[in-house]
Amino acid sequence: MKLGDFTGLAANYTRYRQGYAPGVRAALIGLLPVRPEACAAVDVGAGTGIWTRMLAEAGFARVTAVEPNADMRGQGMAHPDNGAIVWREGSGAATGLPDRSAALVTMASSFHWVDFDAGMAEFARLLTPGGRFCALWNPRLVEANPLTAEIEAELDKRLGGQKRVSSGNSGITETLMDRLCARGDFDDIVYLEGRHAVAMPREAYLGAWWSVNDVRAKLGEAGFADFMAWVAARIADAPTIEAVYRTRAWAARRRA
Repeated sequence: MKLGDFTGLAANYTRYRQGYAPGVRAALIGLLPVRPEACAAVDVGAGTGIWTRMLAEAGFARVTAVEPNADMRGQGMAHPDNGAIVWREGSGAATGLPDRSAALVTMASSFHWVDFDAGMAEFARLLTPGGRFCALWNPRLVEANPLTAEIEAELDKRLGGQKRVSSGNSGITETLMDRLCARGDFDDIVYLEGRHAVAMPREAYLGAWWSVNDVRAKLGEAGFADFMAWVAARIADAPTIEAVYRTRAWAARRRA
């Protein structure tokens, strides 16, 4: 499997990936210069639309999802809760959308796949003055549950020192605040965080793992299948697995 290519993973992604903390969404909306019903939102690297649908539920006048992968985009368009979300092909560096067309541009669990400078230049072009760009992730707080901590430790051992592209707790997030603050076209950088616990049936917990790209690419198909067999055996006696999610968001204001 190619790193960053979610083709073939979209069905598990849309079915088993969990949503983001609603409190973070509410806080982000509170930072906007206008109410949602009076402006447009664009979700870039939207995947299957998990976060995009949360934006639509918040009442934005128009919500556009931009996603380069046809499999992920197709799952999002076919979702029963898609509503009035408009889907289009595009990337973080080239959305194809008009200048100053949105008060909010987001990338949820996807900003680590985009060239930072190219992406930020594109988002500055899309945003209205005073609008916000927000990069957010939804990593599991594995240490909150001894079982999930044990599974993560087993994965680390199998990765043999290889770093994940981004778990939302590492990689780009380690320097993101400083890099955003250094840009001349954005100011008022705000960090938001929220946590929520989800009791996941075994099938859902395993399905979420099967939707992961970077671990699969690094371990290889055989190695990943062996890891998944180990996880399935380890949770065989657990009716549910409590996963605590830690939504982390960095919101930057477009200068006038």
